[in-house]
Amino acid sequence: MNAGADVPSEILTPLRAVCLALPETREEAAWAGVRWRVRRQTFAHVVTIEAGWPPAYARAAETDGPSTVLTFWSGGPELEVLRRTGHPFFGPPWGPDVVGMVLDESPDWDEIAELLTESFCRRAPTTLARTVVRPEP
Repeated sequence: MNAGADVPSEILTPLRAVCLALPETREEAAWAGVRWRVRRQTFAHVVTIEAGWPPAYARAAETDGPSTVLTFWSGGPELEVLRRTGHPFFGPPWGPDVVGMVLDESPDWDEIAELLTESFCRRAPTTLARTVVRPEP
């Protein structure tokens, strides 16, 4: 499967702009979808669910699709709020500090930029994370 081909360009383009603006970030094809990494750590992953595939994402997001979902890392009080808020957020079972977000028809790109910047800072080495200017909430 062509990993990035399933993610709509109207979602991939703004995600790419946010993620690649962060230092030492690279984009790569994931087993499904696209992921962004800082050094060896993935801090964001986007994938489109179609006909219940990939099944782990379909179960976690409670949809057979078509739907595009983003996963990222969070922590502190924000983590529990996001995981318990409900749509568009969900708590995937593959990591206690991972949050999923369904990217519906009109994603809030400012909120997504904040969440991805925070995710980057959680996954990046401390000295690199300190160089990042975080968006104002």
